[in-house]
Amino acid sequence: MKEHIDRSNLPQHIAVIMDGNGRWAKRQGAARVFGHRNAIKAVREVTEGCAELGVKYLTLYAFSTENWNRPKLEVDALMQLLVHTIRDEIKTLMDNNVRLATIGNTESLPKDCQRELAEAMRATENNTGLILVLALSYSGRWEILEAVRHIAANVRDGNLQVSDITESMFGDYLATRGMPDPELMIRTSGEMRISNFLLWQLAYSELYIPDVLWPDFRREHLYEAIISYQKRERRFGKISEQLVR
Repeated sequence: MKEHIDRSNLPQHIAVIMDGNGRWAKRQGAARVFGHRNAIKAVREVTEGCAELGVKYLTLYAFSTENWNRPKLEVDALMQLLVHTIRDEIKTLMDNNVRLATIGNTESLPKDCQRELAEAMRATENNTGLILVLALSYSGRWEILEAVRHIAANVRDGNLQVSDITESMFGDYLATRGMPDPELMIRTSGEMRISNFLLWQLAYSELYIPDVLWPDFRREHLYEAIISYQKRERRFGKISEQLVR
């Protein structure tokens, strides 16, 4: 499968909604957290696959602002799982030259989560390969509102004119500033939603929505997604004839 990938036409940025952990656990007759625990292998597979291919950015939707509304037992288990996973995966990140980054309201995370994230980001900050971005306590609407608040404050303080506000400038106020927009967004489990994820950035992303549940997602599924992406014509509102000129 990998041999069919055109390395000269890789998406620079792949975003993933890791969906289906709860349904996977239910099929095993287990609690939802069992699915979350078994999803770690999928994260490792996709991270290593992207790093090996030469993808520049991989953004994983790990925990949304809406996820705080889940039962406390599940949220607490997820937070503990996050702490242990980050700690355990530092070696894998180092071995694959991966740098860890985050987007989202991470100050709302438990202190031990914040501490482990900070330590992992310090440990990997000099790595020069794939940048793995964890979206934690994140939502697209939250991100856009934060950008609007900062822009409004700059206008109020006289540091910015309303006429200065452009599409490209607005992007500089987003959590993903400095990153290219995702060319490819993968959502596992067959659900046809973007679930408040990267609402601004996904405007022209190619969507790939396989039926496979996230704990079963492997490198071969990643390769299939990239091959599907490479077969598509990205027109950005133009027509095919304009693209060949």
